[in-house]
Amino acid sequence: MTTAPHISVQHLNVHIGQQHILNDITINIPNKKVTSIIGPSGCGKTTLLKSFNRLLDNTKDVKIDGKVLVDGEDIYDPKAEVTHIRKKMGLLSQRPYPLPMSIYDNIAYGPRIHGTRKKAELDEIVETQLKATGLWNEVKDRLNSSASRLSIGQQQRLCLARGLAVEPEIILGDESTSALDPTSTHKIEEMFIELKEKYTIVLVTHILRQARRVSDYIIFVYMGKIIEFGPTEELLLNPKQDLTKEYVKGFIS
Repeated sequence: MTTAPHISVQHLNVHIGQQHILNDITINIPNKKVTSIIGPSGCGKTTLLKSFNRLLDNTKDVKIDGKVLVDGEDIYDPKAEVTHIRKKMGLLSQRPYPLPMSIYDNIAYGPRIHGTRKKAELDEIVETQLKATGLWNEVKDRLNSSASRLSIGQQQRLCLARGLAVEPEIILGDESTSALDPTSTHKIEEMFIELKEKYTIVLVTHILRQARRVSDYIIFVYMGKIIEFGPTEELLLNPKQDLTKEYVKGFIS
């Protein structure tokens, strides 16, 4: 791989209670590329994604062994500062969760927490991120209206804009278009392709067509293990592992 890894996972094991969810995961996530994680339901895709920003910390009875290096820093080191780690990452969930406030305040919320107070600076951040997510022309005349009045597709783009406003390095998406209509899905996919110029993007998706449309690389996960990792076209059209071949052909669901 010619691109230096942004996230490096080394011998990661995740147990939740008695279940061994992730089994000896070692993978390098390339910088400023789109990497999709695919695999059947319940195979560990979302657990792997959440391991990148320590969201697993909130899971009951979780035990984590191994290393996850972000910019060379082991985020599971006891001395690691969790807030600093999470600031590097924007997370887009399956369903959008706009804050119960105006469109403007949703975007300005993060920068305010991190010390930005001047209105001119906040105005610029709001406009910049709404433009980056293709929302500016749709909402510029109603920035003070409630974010809950937006369509679900607009809310998802707003949540992405809110995440970008704190200047992360990495965007994580957990089946982030699964609740959207085809038009909104297309807009989100286009944004991911454009945003990889600035950000490393890691997506969980159950749709192979989507993985092919947006990804540079694909990780195939099955029963908590990485079966295969490689460039998108190579993995989907000429997989090396029999399990990957069966999944791509639709024999494993």
